[in-house]
Amino acid sequence: MLGEAAAAGRKIALDEYSARGRDGETGARRSGDIGFASLRGGTVTGDHSVIFAGPMERIELTHRAEDRTMFAQGAIKAALWARSQKPGLYSMTDVLGLTDF
Repeated sequence: MLGEAAAAGRKIALDEYSARGRDGETGARRSGDIGFASLRGGTVTGDHSVIFAGPMERIELTHRAEDRTMFAQGAIKAALWARSQKPGLYSMTDVLGLTDF
């Protein structure tokens, strides 16, 4: 969603400017690409960062999960919510009541 928002802000199509590190392409990205990377290892539970990098500065937004319990709690909340819904396609936006954002 953040990649889509970045692309919309630049008025470009994300699917044309998306550079994903796990797609097997290595090396420098094309100028203007929106890069995605994934790092897994050790006992890291969940570190997620969004980095807006310019020539001489960067802005970072980071979330660090210290325990996977919170992910399980979210899954249980979603399951409890879903049991009272009519059949259909839903997202966590629906589960959390964020459809107005």
